[in-house]
Amino acid sequence: MIVKKANRIDIECVARGYLVGSGYKDYRKLLELSPGEPVVELYGYELPADFMLAEKLPFPIFTPATKEDNGHDINISYDDMAKKIGADLAAKLRDITLAIYSKAYEYAFPREIIIADTKFEFGFINDELTLIDEILSPDSSRFWPVDSYNVGSNPPSFDKQFIRDFLETTGWDKNSPPPELPADIVQKTLEKYEQAHKIITGSDALEE
Repeated sequence: MIVKKANRIDIECVARGYLVGSGYKDYRKLLELSPGEPVVELYGYELPADFMLAEKLPFPIFTPATKEDNGHDINISYDDMAKKIGADLAAKLRDITLAIYSKAYEYAFPREIIIADTKFEFGFINDELTLIDEILSPDSSRFWPVDSYNVGSNPPSFDKQFIRDFLETTGWDKNSPPPELPADIVQKTLEKYEQAHKIITGSDALEE
């Protein structure tokens, strides 16, 4: 591999097209704090108070998070992001993130894959803003099969949600080192990743 050292921007740039995961959890918390209100403001976006799990958002939204070296990343508002890294850079990251997500979504959907959300990381290489880290992988995105998508439930997915679901059964506190994954969980995860690759690219070979 040929690599270049980047000066990482300590922000996770998340694009969401559907309300699921931590976004849905935060949305539910806001509903509990404002019962009866017709609209909920989530990460600076106004959403109706009757949204269901996995429902498609009216438009893709940008929801940044802090990039933590230890522990979980923390969702923050766009304004907090702008204060942290500057307004001009925040606007660039938001616009680039949403543009890449929208392009990927439009490519995958006709191929029977919904990209529900994804995250990107950026940095500077020789003062040039650069997209770094993994890009649109099953590890950084939620891939759902179109034919089994239903509003109100978590669709079966081709991504690491399978591992998350397994870890929920182990009693892991999400702070200590995670338990070792059984061989069958590793194999089933690999099969899901390979299946997503084949559907999107039309190729059996991961090397191609």
